[in-house]
This record gives sequence, structure tokens and C-alpha cells, in this order.
Amino acid sequence: QVQLVESGGGLVQAGGSLRLSCAASGSIFSINGMGWYRQAPGKQRELVAHISSRGNTKYTDSVKGRFTISRDNAKNTMYLQMNSLKPEDTAVYYCNAEGHDYVTDLDFDSWGQGTQVTVSS
Repeated sequence: QVQLVESGGGLVQAGGSLRLSCAASGSIFSINGMGWYRQAPGKQRELVAHISSRGNTKYTDSVKGRFTISRDNAKNTMYLQMNSLKPEDTAVYYCNAEGHDYVTDLDFDSWGQGTQVTVSS
């Protein structure tokens, strides 16, 4: 099995910064795409940022220029640096990873448990 654990959420004032981390562990043969999603109360989960195994990135329009996604393949860890935070960024942030499990010899699509980000105005 592959597990993802997020950390780094919290309460911050508008204009502040937070850095989220997502550590993957378990029977990982390889990790392909990784992404950060968020879900605000009463809203659907949305993709915030995605990074490929080669480091290609994409962002939802509302965070472009403020958020930066990165990954450390040696540590199986992904990051989300969030700057100039706004109250509308308040949500539970989830990490996702797709790859291959060497024990089951099957592809996996795993999610973390989520971390709360609250931005006060």
C-alpha cells in the first residue's frame, strides 16, 4: 500500500504564507503525477496545482503567481508554497499521487487525509 501524509496547514492572516508538504510512503516503485486539491465548505473539490514526474506544472487560474508546486523525487515528497494568501483560499487541502506499487504490481491512485488551511481577513 501507498500512504500520503500532508502537513503544514494552519491559520494565517490574509497576505501571509504557508508551505504544505505531502510525504508518500509504502511500496512505491514509481510516482508519476502528483497534485494538490482543495475543498471549501459547500463546494466541490478542485485541482489547485499539478506536477508531473518531469517537473511540468500547471495551476488553477486563481492561484497562478501566488502558489508554487514542487517535488523532491528522492524523498517522495511534494510541496505547495502558498504566498499572498486570501480568505477565499480557505479550504481543506488534499494531496494526490499516481504511480506503481511494487508489491501488488498494480498502479495506485492515493489520497492524503487532508490538512486545513484557514485565511483570516
